[in-house]
Amino acid sequence: MIDHITIAVSDLERSKAFYESALEPLGYRCAFGKESVFWAFDVGGSLFEIQRTDEKPPLTRLHVAFRVRDRAEVAAFYQAALQAGARDNGAPGPRPEYAGNYYACFVLDPDGYNIEAMINEPVPRA
Repeated sequence: MIDHITIAVSDLERSKAFYESALEPLGYRCAFGKESVFWAFDVGGSLFEIQRTDEKPPLTRLHVAFRVRDRAEVAAFYQAALQAGARDNGAPGPRPEYAGNYYACFVLDPDGYNIEAMINEPVPRA
C-alpha cells in the first residue's frame, strides 16, 4: 500500500489553500505539517503531501513511500533496490524526526526520484 506521496510545489501557502479547497468536497483535510516546509493531507488512510521545492534530501520533486509490514522488509527493499541500480538516499533506520516509531529507508530510482519503504509502528515484543 502507498503510505504517502509528496510533490514539490513552487508556492507552499498558495498550494495549501488550493488543496484545502479542492479536497474539501471529498472529505479530505490537512492533517499536519510544518509552516514553510510541508503540509500533509489525510486522503483516506494515505497521505498526500506538498513541500517546498528547495528542501534538502531525502525529499525530491517526487516522493513515494511504500508501507511495509516490518523492519526486515525495509532492509530487504533497500538491498534489492541498491542491487537493481538505485542510489542510496538514506539507509534503513529510525526517523524520530518524523514520528516516534518511524523506521524507513530511502533510495533514488534511475530517474532520481525518492522512493521510500517505511513502517510507523512499535517494534513487536518477543
